[in-house]
Amino acid sequence: MSKASASNIRVGVGGWTFAPWRDNFYPKGLSHAKELGYASRQLSAIEVNGTYYSTMKPESFRKWHDETPDDFVFSLKASRYATNRKVLAEAGDSIARFVGSGLAELGDKLGPIVWQFMPTKPFDAEDFEAFLALLPKKEGSRTLRHVMDVRHESFIVPAYQKLAKKYKVSTVFTDSDKFPSFDEPEGEVAYARLMMADATVQTGYAPKALDAWAERGLAWSTAPKKRDVFMCFINGAKEKAPAAAGALLERLGWKPEAA
Repeated sequence: MSKASASNIRVGVGGWTFAPWRDNFYPKGLSHAKELGYASRQLSAIEVNGTYYSTMKPESFRKWHDETPDDFVFSLKASRYATNRKVLAEAGDSIARFVGSGLAELGDKLGPIVWQFMPTKPFDAEDFEAFLALLPKKEGSRTLRHVMDVRHESFIVPAYQKLAKKYKVSTVFTDSDKFPSFDEPEGEVAYARLMMADATVQTGYAPKALDAWAERGLAWSTAPKKRDVFMCFINGAKEKAPAAAGALLERLGWKPEAA
């Protein structure tokens, strides 16, 4: 596999601050302040979870932008205050607050926004369409790409797929035995969250499994048309996530910067 063939595939992990990674990913003695700079040169993307729990300031996004390489990309989990509510149609203020918190400071490093819903949140076509209608297409001059992380089995129906297509949002493909998922990632962006890492396997996923994920990622990048692919190793045996991401990137022909 050549690097060129995988140029629109991004592979990463969730966040960059995790104590066990200081034993098996980050160089010994690396200061915590330099962890993002290091991680962003070993991986091609990071899914930011902190934006789900609290509102960031523009200075934070600007700092992340400045500490990472030019070709690095962040995906952002949207605020839980927008998605963890009984009536999604009433999320307008929370959506605006999140989108207006400074995302545009990431510039070209702004990747998809992941809207994660509770596993207990069932599909209500009318309410969910009202939510999708609230999602802005742009923030300043930046085009926004929205990805729905729906976790209730009632979403796995054609009615939801029809709405997602109408509003041009993507849907997360989840590799997990806890959450339901469509057979393939759908939408303008293919977004996979890989959650089945095994703590007894050095690379989290077995070599044959990583071979298969590399092939799937390449297939997703061209079908049904050329599109960006994001593959994030998260949860499961989280301590193995960087090794899994690195092993998959190697299979895709991507090389990290020298430590």
